[in-house]
Amino acid sequence: MNPPQAPPAPDPVATANAQSASNVKSATTQYELGATNQNTPQGSSTYQQIGTWADGTPRFAQTTTLNPGEQKIYDTGVQTRQNLGDIGTAQSAKIGKLLDTPFDVNAARDTKIADIQKTFLDPQWKESEDAQRTQLFNSGIRPGTEAYDHAMRDFSTNRQRAYDQSYLDSYGAGNQAALTERNQPINEISALLSGSQVSMPNFTGTPSPGVAPTDVIGAQGQALNQANVGYQGNLANSMGINSGLFGLGSAALGGWGRSGFKAPSGWS
Repeated sequence: MNPPQAPPAPDPVATANAQSASNVKSATTQYELGATNQNTPQGSSTYQQIGTWADGTPRFAQTTTLNPGEQKIYDTGVQTRQNLGDIGTAQSAKIGKLLDTPFDVNAARDTKIADIQKTFLDPQWKESEDAQRTQLFNSGIRPGTEAYDHAMRDFSTNRQRAYDQSYLDSYGAGNQAALTERNQPINEISALLSGSQVSMPNFTGTPSPGVAPTDVIGAQGQALNQANVGYQGNLANSMGINSGLFGLGSAALGGWGRSGFKAPSGWS
């Protein structure tokens, strides 16, 4: 009796291709199940197959459409940013001229401090000087006298000390004011340019494939294992039958020997 044949191993290339095709099919199915059109008060988002990729799998596109009111607001915002960008472009031409102009922070600070003193101290000390002269005149001290000159020198000294102290007190504020005036045009232009930046659209996430693919490789392995189990059983049965037949043959030959049977000429 011929022994059974072992089951052939599956073609690894064909198995891999079948597994890959199953994976692609599962991913495509998952995408199609998740590509659900959405409709909201603000607008809609729809999916549509627009063709196929090079390997033949479907290719989809997501389209977001705003409702008329939201679309009008969006268009207004785009136009506003465009206007700001145009203004920024026109104003930015002035930056070069501004930066080309030498800037002396010390001179600018002193100018600011002088403006502060002129605004606040000059009126106060002018009023005080008029009051001082009136007081001296009412006291009988006339201009040109030693007492008058001495009193006015003291007044001038006190006034100068007040202006010196004001300079020290206003030093930091003068610096800040000078730098602010210098930087203000640049800051305004930068703000105009930043306000004209394009806003990227916000899209909802596309469906993520998640359907478990068919385990082709596992199924092939399981089928091979089952075939091997059957093969091993058939092989064991075959070996048992052959062993039994061999035993019967030996017993028959032994019986012929005991019965005095003589083999014909030519038997060995």
